[in-house]
Amino acid sequence: MKDASRRRPPMSELVRGFGPPVGGGEALFGRAASGWVRWVPYGIAFALVATLLPVTITVLVHEYHVNGALAGALGTAQAAPLLLAVSRPLRAWWVIFTADVAGGFVLLAADGGDHLPWPWTPMIVVGYLFLMLALGLRESRRALVGVWLATGAAGAVFELVSPQRQGGGITVLLFVLSGILLLLTATLRGRGEAERRLVEQETISEAERSRRTLLEERTRIARELHDVVAHHMSVITVQADSAPYRIPELPDAAREEFASIAAGARESLAEMRRLLAVLRSDGTDGERAPQPGLDRVQQLVEATVRAGVPAELSMAAGLGDSVELSPVVDLSAYRIVQEALANVVRHAPGAATRVSVRADEEGWLHILVVNGPAEERTSPLEGGTGTGHGLVGMRERVRLTGGSLDTGPLPDGGFRVAARLPTRTADS
Repeated sequence: MKDASRRRPPMSELVRGFGPPVGGGEALFGRAASGWVRWVPYGIAFALVATLLPVTITVLVHEYHVNGALAGALGTAQAAPLLLAVSRPLRAWWVIFTADVAGGFVLLAADGGDHLPWPWTPMIVVGYLFLMLALGLRESRRALVGVWLATGAAGAVFELVSPQRQGGGITVLLFVLSGILLLLTATLRGRGEAERRLVEQETISEAERSRRTLLEERTRIARELHDVVAHHMSVITVQADSAPYRIPELPDAAREEFASIAAGARESLAEMRRLLAVLRSDGTDGERAPQPGLDRVQQLVEATVRAGVPAELSMAAGLGDSVELSPVVDLSAYRIVQEALANVVRHAPGAATRVSVRADEEGWLHILVVNGPAEERTSPLEGGTGTGHGLVGMRERVRLTGGSLDTGPLPDGGFRVAARLPTRTADS
């Protein structure tokens, strides 16, 4: 099909340009946000029709001595379709162009007007130029070239039919002006379409970037949680394997049941390791150190202070030991504090920061990180101490544990991150 399209002669491509309008019947400026802007093309077209129609009829009757009924028909056919040009400029051009050509032959056969412009009257030129504007803003370049060449060809035919007729220079004028308007409007439209496509592409890219960030963060959380789940599966395996040795009087049926449990746990652990290999398909190496928890928040705050952020921590000593926290909540709490402090380092360097971690009697762990306005924003640190994607990672961790997250700016220019996590997850 592509080869056949390349072999198609230029004239065939040109003829194909005189097809349906590319805009599907949408009016000029139809997508404008302001209502009055959408009505501007209709107002201009109506003003042109109201002006050109009576003037054309009067000039044809009194100057060119055309029959009144014929002049009325020509004037209507040459002016009224300008209203159609607002939404269907190519169809309007077909009507107006046919009427203009017919009018040229009528003027050629008329008794008077040998010294007047011919074959196009000044009214035809005005209406035709408006039509060129509408075409240039709506139709394909192939159609515009066809319209322009057809205009020039019609003028050339009239010059050949009656070369001695005075006033024929208007054909050159109309040919040149129509070409200029078609070129300018097509260029402006092309630039507008390019800008629109750029905005659409940027919107799509931003959405894809957000989606990719979310997926990367979920993958990273899954990799971290693998160690937590793998630990529990390993404990189940060891307990099931050692049960016959720890309980000598265990019945044979129970021994088989424990053996089945151990085999299932080992199989599940192998499947998790294969899943982890998929999650690490980007070539990243697994972390060798144990996953951090609340017991390392103090070290995290001290590292933030060394990075230039005056931070203080309010947390009961041994909170992770005194309150029974599931491994998922313990890890999520640490990561939330880590990401919040990383955002302070990146976006509010030098801002006084307060970190509070406490547990209430209802089984909730409350995390609050509040920073004041930045002292210096001219050279924020880009690195920080976090490893995730800021608020995206926080939301995912809170959603994972069934908690809640509240973030937002403060009236004084600071920022607040408040998270509430259940000390025990629903499945722990």
